[in-house]
Amino acid sequence: MIRMLTVASASLLLLAACEQQPATAPDKAAPAATETATPAIAGPGDMAPAFTLVDAEGVQRSLADFKGKTVVLEWTNEGCPFVKKHYSGAMQALQREAVADGVVWLTIISSAPGTQGFVEGEEATAWKAKHQAAFTHLLLDPTGEVGKRYDAKTTPDMRIIDPEGRLIFVGGIDDKPTNKVEDLQGAENFVRTALADAKAGRPVQTAFAQPYGCAIKYPETVES
Repeated sequence: MIRMLTVASASLLLLAACEQQPATAPDKAAPAATETATPAIAGPGDMAPAFTLVDAEGVQRSLADFKGKTVVLEWTNEGCPFVKKHYSGAMQALQREAVADGVVWLTIISSAPGTQGFVEGEEATAWKAKHQAAFTHLLLDPTGEVGKRYDAKTTPDMRIIDPEGRLIFVGGIDDKPTNKVEDLQGAENFVRTALADAKAGRPVQTAFAQPYGCAIKYPETVES
């Protein structure tokens, strides 16, 4: 009788161990899934990360929609003194030049709602008219996901994507990192130069420039 009980107990323990094993398997696989889901930050020469955002008119716009075209990304924020400097006329002029040359210009607002003059919806449309801006679309990124994917740090912060989808310029718009309008005179505009290089089929002379301006206030930064 004792032998039979011992065998039965051992069988029950073996059965319990077998039932517990599947519960531990997902834990071992979880880290790999998390690692592959983390996007890499793109720099000059890298392929531009894909994204889809809603524009000021409520229409979804994807980077893939503009495949085969040169695309400029401009991070902006109306309340930033550095943005005001460039929107005194210089940024709009550059937008008009680029768009007239077939470039798609996407202006992006990644700041958290309620910070630094964040605009949305009809307010965003009015903002474009107020400044006579000539960008192709004004895109809203209220979660900051796209801004972080591109490592956008300031307003303004610029990117140029070639027709093959590769980043050919990243960073600050020019070589005068101030918020003074008078410093626009004589400044080297890296975006204008890079667009000219790309159009002529030349390598971009300056592929990276240190960004400057107001720090983008991403949602988690505001909450903390």
